[in-house]
Parts: sequence; C-alpha cells; structure tokens
Amino acid sequence: MPTLFETFSIGGLQLPNRVVMAPMTRVRSQAQVADDMTGEYYAQRATAGLIVSEGTFISPAARGFAAVPGIWKPSQVEGWAQAVGDVHAAGGRIVAQLWHCGRVSHTALQPSGSAPVSSTSTPTDDAKCYIFDSRGEARFTGASDPIGLDADGIAETIADYARAAAGAVEAGFDGVEIHAANGYLIQQFINPGVNDRSDDWGADTVDKRLRFPLSVADAVLAAVRDAVRAAEDAGTREPGTPFAVGMRISPYGTVNGMPLYDGIETTYVALAKELGARGVDYIHVADQSSTTGDSVTPEVPREFVEHMREVYPGAVIFTGGQTAESAQEWLDSGLVDLIGFGRPFIANPDLVRRLRDDLPLAEANRDTIYAQGEAGYTDYPVYSG
Repeated sequence: MPTLFETFSIGGLQLPNRVVMAPMTRVRSQAQVADDMTGEYYAQRATAGLIVSEGTFISPAARGFAAVPGIWKPSQVEGWAQAVGDVHAAGGRIVAQLWHCGRVSHTALQPSGSAPVSSTSTPTDDAKCYIFDSRGEARFTGASDPIGLDADGIAETIADYARAAAGAVEAGFDGVEIHAANGYLIQQFINPGVNDRSDDWGADTVDKRLRFPLSVADAVLAAVRDAVRAAEDAGTREPGTPFAVGMRISPYGTVNGMPLYDGIETTYVALAKELGARGVDYIHVADQSSTTGDSVTPEVPREFVEHMREVYPGAVIFTGGQTAESAQEWLDSGLVDLIGFGRPFIANPDLVRRLRDDLPLAEANRDTIYAQGEAGYTDYPVYSG
C-alpha cells in the first residue's frame, strides 16, 4: 500500500506526496484581495502534495466572512496570480476553493446591506459570520435572515461559479475545488432539512437535491475548458498543462445548521457517481466529527466511503482530525488516495517533513487563528531541533 510520502496524480497533476493542505479561512485579506502576505503564507507550506486555498468568494453576494479574498474581479485575479506564482516558485501546487456561503452570512457583508441568499428563506441560528462592526473591530456574529433565490438568481449564481473558475485558470491555479460542504450554499440545496422549496430546485427527491450541485459542476467544467483553450490560444498557458476540478463534501456534517436526514448515503453516492460521469477529478470528503466538539456530528462511516468508491473512478481526499497513523490506516484501506490536514498546517509550515521524520508538532495560538497581520500567520518557524 502507498505511504503518505509517495507520489500521486490528479487529473494529470503530478503530486510529490499524498499530504493535502486542507482549506482554512484565515481572514488576513482586509481588502478582499490576496496579497504578498497571502503568497508568503502558502509558499511556506508548498511541500504539501497539494494545497487547497482558503475559500475564495465567487461574488459579492457569496461573502459570509470579512477579510477573505475573492475571485470575481480583475484585481482579485491578479492578487491570486501573485500568490500562486509564489507557491509555484517554491515548488508547490495549489487549487482555488470556490466558495458561496449562502445563508451563513450577515447583511453587513452583503451588497447594499441586502439579505443573504439561499435555497430557503428560513434562517439558521447555528452559524457564525465574521464581520467588522461599526467601530471597525472584528467579531463573530449570528447570521441574518436569508431570502430564497428565484430562478434568475439561481442562474446568476451558477454563472458566478463559472466566472470564478475561469478567473482561477487566468490566475494560474492548478485547479479548482467547488465548496459543497460545511453547511454553505450548495449543501443548503442538497439537504432536505434546509431546502424547503416546492419547485424543481427543491430537495424532496435525490434528483432534485443534486440539480444545483451538478449544475454548478457542469458550469465550472465548461468554463475551465473554455478558459484553458483561450489561454493556450493566446500563448499564456502551455498546451497540455493539467488543471484539476474537484468538489468538497461533508455528507454527515452538521455545522451551520445542517440537520441529519434519511438518505444521506443514497444522496451522496449518487452525487459521486454523477461527478465521476462528468470527469470531475477528485472528491474531497470532510469528516467534521473531530472538529465540532459535540455529540451530534457522526463520523463519516467507512461503509459510505466504500460505496462511494464503488461508483466514483476519480481520486478521493479524506480530511478530518487526522494523525500520521490514522492517515496511513486510511491509505492502507485502499478507500482513499490522499489525506487532508488542516490546523496542523497552521503552526507547522513544514508539516510534511515533521510527519515523515516523526518530529514533534507545534501548537497553533488559538488567539491568532482569526486575526489580522503576520502574527500567527507567517511567523511560525520550521523545525530546527
């Protein structure tokens, strides 16, 4: 069986190891543009086989956190291009996670102070948004009441995903990951305990639950093909350079107001089968059981991964509370191909080396996980003991 430190290929993208830096929101981009500090942070962690960027917002309406970079306008694409260049110069590979928070947002973050949009107009009281208040101080707050998207709004949102994917190609990313996890917009369409629509975008059948995520996937795949072709024709992209497309899911996750429901496995196995048929290169499975600190969120059942693997031919990343030992156990099972690590990468920019050489791991300062400035972001040293 492979080890964490053996090579792997996703959609033709060659990875030197099977350690994935999972996406983590760090709220360091007050101008909503990736900057020099962003590039330094990711370049420090470029020994990961693959970096998945922090969620990057696809539109102004997608925002649910302040100080997070977007990818909907030229200045943001240019900012990410600089950061991606820093990662590539350090020998790394990075994909952009495309993010829409849906109802997990606040009017302070929305254009003209409007209501957040979702599959539903039902609010959630189990969500936190990061805002700057009227005094300019950063704080977490509850979500505002949402409004359900109409048909035109759904079409516009799908187009926003496509535009963001094209921007990721332009910025030089090695791929994109569609964020369909953690109770954000796409999962708000999938989950029948949240999606109370009575139209064709509802959730009373598996086919309806999958309509929005598959429409997003189709739009992203088409946009990537067109953007890659255009860049090759313009001479700004080397022909044949791989570009991976993935989707992150949290089937059994309950954060941000996601209730459990009958048919989770059926729904997500069907989604995996459809993503495989479309040529989506990887699925990133997030297990939230170790991070929520509650007794409500179950572990992702091994049987679910087995059944998903039976119908999905692409690569599988598994993330959630992993250690070197548990990661190797998952690889030994043959059910997953790569292992994601989140918070260990915060204080251990050289995490791959520390895992490989069984070196002690540094602990992150919890007070600076969500903060501004370099402290707790780019100032963690590599191991020197």
